[in-house]
This record gives sequence, C-alpha cells and structure tokens, in this order.
Amino acid sequence: MTTTDNVDNESQETEDNKLSIKNVAANDISSTSDELIGWINSRRSMGNLDEPAPTRAQIESAIECAATAPDHKKLRPWRFIVTQGEARHDLGRALLEAAQAKALQDGEELSEKTVTKTKNMPLRAPLIITAVTQMQEHKKVPPFEQMLSAGAAVQNLILALKAQGFSTVWRTGLLCNEPAVKAYFGVGEDDYVTAFVYTGTSPKDESKRKPIDIEPLVRFES
Repeated sequence: MTTTDNVDNESQETEDNKLSIKNVAANDISSTSDELIGWINSRRSMGNLDEPAPTRAQIESAIECAATAPDHKKLRPWRFIVTQGEARHDLGRALLEAAQAKALQDGEELSEKTVTKTKNMPLRAPLIITAVTQMQEHKKVPPFEQMLSAGAAVQNLILALKAQGFSTVWRTGLLCNEPAVKAYFGVGEDDYVTAFVYTGTSPKDESKRKPIDIEPLVRFES
C-alpha cells in the first residue's frame, strides 16, 4: 500500500457552493433551517469526478465533521484512509487481486475487459476516502451499533465535502471486503470496509431530486 501526504494541491475555491459548518450557535440555526434542510435534500451521488479534489485541510475539516457522528460510549469505531495520485493504481491492483481470487474460488476466469475495468475503478475520481471499521469490545455497545456509527460518520463526511463545494459518490461493491482488499487497508478479520467515498468535482450539475413520499416510511404513535 502506498501512503501519500500529497493532498496539498490547491483546489480552486468554490465559495458560492460553500456552507459555513463551523462555530454555528444553536440559536443561529432556526433562521436558516428551511434553507439547510433544502440543501441536505439536494444531495446527490455524482460519478466520474474530475479535479480539483479537496486539499488536505479541507479533507481534515470534513473528517472532523465525520467524527461528530453518534457514537455510543465514544468508541470511535471507524478510521479513514485517503487515496489519491499513484496510490489509486495500487488500490486498483488490490481490487484486481481480490476479483481474481474470487473468480478462482467460483471456478470462473476474468475476461480481459473485466480485468481492465476492475483495476481502473479507483481512477473514476481524483481522490478516494475509504472508511473502515475498527470495532471495539464493549458490553454496552454491540457491533451493529458500531457499524451504524460508521455509516453515520460517512454521511457527515459526504455532507461536509458537499459544503466545501465537492461532489461525491459512496461506493462499495462485491470486492470491498474480500481478503486482498482488507489486507491492503490493514482491516482485521472482524472489521469491514464500509465505504469508498469517491471525491472530486463533477462536470455536471446536480439534478433535482423528485419529491419523496415519506408516508410509507414512517409511523407516528402517541
């Protein structure tokens, strides 16, 4: 696995798309609540992303938001790995190794097209933030709670990146928890790769989301 700290490429500021996410007092929220709710509802997954990618400072700001996710007993059962540049090719080779091992186990053989597609998967964005679990033994916090906390952290991460003007798509796929991929990220046998957050700038505008009928999704009791 190649480690890189070269996340300091200066991204062009997209101030018009930014949302101030720090030091917002509770009594300042009410005046902008409708706008904020509308902004959250506008989030869309955007594939095939280009430069610019977020800078290291912007990524750290987003991860700081991720770390505010609900977390019973403050176990912090998640970690983040940032992959960009040439390291994306290393990740692609790990994915290909996983695909080849899975195909062998299933008595299949990968086509040349599938080989190329698999190893090029990480090239669909200039930067990938991978979220992995680091489960903690705790009598009051079962593993499923820790997994849900990891998911909440990823959602916070995605919204914080959006607030800074970047597009994302949360990917996983059948290979993310194969042994070769878990070994690449140093993930233990009882832990999981929960998200590949592909991050960058979309050449397209976010399409408007159709209204969601929440009636079948909720039940009110009193």
